[in-house]
Amino acid sequence: MSKTVIDRRWLPLNALRAFEGVARHSSFTAAANALLISQSALSRHVIALEKLIGTQLFERRPHSLVLTKAGQHLLPAVAKSFDRLEYALDDIRKEGAGSLRRLRVQMPPSFAVHLAVPILRDFRRASADVEIDLVSPYGVGPPPGDIDVAVVYSRPTVSDLVTDLLWPVRLAVLCHPDIAARCAGASLSEFIEANELVHVRIADLPRHHCWSQFVRQTGRGGLNVERGLVFDTAVLAVQYALSGEGIALVDNYLFADYVRTGRLVQPFEDTLDDGYGYYLTTHPEALSDTAIALFRSWLIERFGTSPASSPAGLHLAVSNE
Repeated sequence: MSKTVIDRRWLPLNALRAFEGVARHSSFTAAANALLISQSALSRHVIALEKLIGTQLFERRPHSLVLTKAGQHLLPAVAKSFDRLEYALDDIRKEGAGSLRRLRVQMPPSFAVHLAVPILRDFRRASADVEIDLVSPYGVGPPPGDIDVAVVYSRPTVSDLVTDLLWPVRLAVLCHPDIAARCAGASLSEFIEANELVHVRIADLPRHHCWSQFVRQTGRGGLNVERGLVFDTAVLAVQYALSGEGIALVDNYLFADYVRTGRLVQPFEDTLDDGYGYYLTTHPEALSDTAIALFRSWLIERFGTSPASSPAGLHLAVSNE
């Protein structure tokens, strides 16, 4: 009995691209780096392709990969097909009336205002043919389907998105230098009790969540932190602290420039790690888009303190930041 013919409607294009990359580099690690995808996701693509055709494509030796007879047969067809597609798309793009590529990007307000927007000109200078359509919503949930690249402030949970941790958030007490000088010598408990508290609202959590977690984690759970002003974003909370009033509990990396220049001070070393971080998210199928790959790499280079990718499959329960 003959096997069912593979219908072109179901051709596994991502898996074929993964196979070609591994064959070209003779390495899953090198291919994953070149294709901007996690090694585990790349392996899954190749394994799925081998299951589809019913035979191995690589002979996996201790220190090398070698194409099997089936792999040697498939590679030229795949490489030539992708070459032809690439040439055709490039020709059409060059002949088209408009050469600009527009990316729809989502970022949390504080990240966008304080870090990204001031330096977007650098990306535009390096990639003048890529336009940015930036949105900065306050809602919860993963980025909508029309977003090409998103930075989210969140805790990680599982989904199909490819994610890169830009940095884990550490919340620290920041205040105006005059407040720190006025309370010099005070303990942390005395300092909190003596000053107005500035809160940052996080969607679906109590208004005073961060300060409540902070005093509990630092062993000062008896303090009253259900007082003071509440702001929708960290950048608004910091603007209030810059005016000389209140003490804010905000990410010390996000606002490190204010501490470095002396506009704000961090009078205590205590920090809160409640599991949140800034993550870069992309749909797996979008990684083959040159413009998306360029912008993603630029964000990781600029803001990633530990730019190792999480497994593809990390979904983020997004909150206001």
